[in-house]
Amino acid sequence: MPRVLSSSDVEDFRDRLTDAAERLFGRHGPERMTMRHVAAELGVSPMTPYRYFKDKDDILAAVRTRAFNRMAAAVEAAFASATDPVARSREVGRAYVTFALEHQHAYRLMFDLSQSTEADYPDLVAACTRARAMMTRQAAELIDAGLITGEPEMVAHMLWSALHGAVVLQMADKLSPHIDPVTLRRETFLTLLKGLGLDLQSSSRHRPAPRHAAATRSTGRRTPRP
Repeated sequence: MPRVLSSSDVEDFRDRLTDAAERLFGRHGPERMTMRHVAAELGVSPMTPYRYFKDKDDILAAVRTRAFNRMAAAVEAAFASATDPVARSREVGRAYVTFALEHQHAYRLMFDLSQSTEADYPDLVAACTRARAMMTRQAAELIDAGLITGEPEMVAHMLWSALHGAVVLQMADKLSPHIDPVTLRRETFLTLLKGLGLDLQSSSRHRPAPRHAAATRSTGRRTPRP
């Protein structure tokens, strides 16, 4: 007689399926990946994934939902780790880049496609909204502090677009050999923020010493950053 699965058993196996699907989407692309690939990756029967997910779109939505929630959690923690608007904005950017570079398959699935049935997955919609809200919140704080001007959601999308573009160029290895990705992101943001009214001198009081300063002094070299 088959063992009755508990709710934790179901969730654990769904997580395993989602992990496998994320790897396979990265390996084969969403178009070529099949539920049979997922089953083979886990060494289970071809029909087993259908006990947990309706179809490939269902599992793709689960992969993307988890990725958006993980990214949102990372930037939320970064936002909470600093005490002023400029530092918070910087930490949010670092957390975003770190997530993207450490989870490249998931990041591409988050942004490289849009499922026609996305509205059918409320958890995915909620996860996307959560991530977008965090980006808007850090922009709103800069505006509320009088450091820049603009409408929060528009400013957030401007900054997000710039950050995403720089990250994708780096991931695709399309940057010139003479362009340092950290410098590119910093200069892009400074240019945008200055255009929005940021006075670098008056906002300098918000800037703590860089994390890598001590390492630079002791070794004579800048420590690598995401």
